[in-house]
Amino acid sequence: MIAITDLIPHRPPFLFVDEIVSHDAAGLVAKRTWRAEEDFYKGHYPGAPITPGVLLCEAVFQTAACYMALKARAAGALPGEGVPLIAKISDVRFRSPVYPGDTITLEVKHKDAMGGFTMLSGSIKKADGTRVLNVDFSVAWKTPAAVPPAV
Repeated sequence: MIAITDLIPHRPPFLFVDEIVSHDAAGLVAKRTWRAEEDFYKGHYPGAPITPGVLLCEAVFQTAACYMALKARAAGALPGEGVPLIAKISDVRFRSPVYPGDTITLEVKHKDAMGGFTMLSGSIKKADGTRVLNVDFSVAWKTPAAVPPAV
């Protein structure tokens, strides 16, 4: 089993990929179970919690970062000191809510690469096959500028 934290810089409580199910040159499939005790559920519709759409998108983006790291490894290189940065998001379509306790399957597929950017598509389905979302997006590996300390 591949440790997600060996591939991407994300860490709890902001890590939204639990395991990699499969991967090849064309894409990657991962899983995530949304735990009822996650802090954001306290404020995202108290009494009737649902997983925020922005976190579902983030789970897809983290899945893509895993795919890109594995692809770089297979080519004999790692992205270096950089981090995956979202450059463009388009055509996000939310189809079904995700609730605490739901396990989802995340899938990313490589579409194209140009000028340091990788274009991908992503999707999420629930365990019963219900479609949750689809999204097209672009990612670049960049070394972020140093952030000045807070005053």
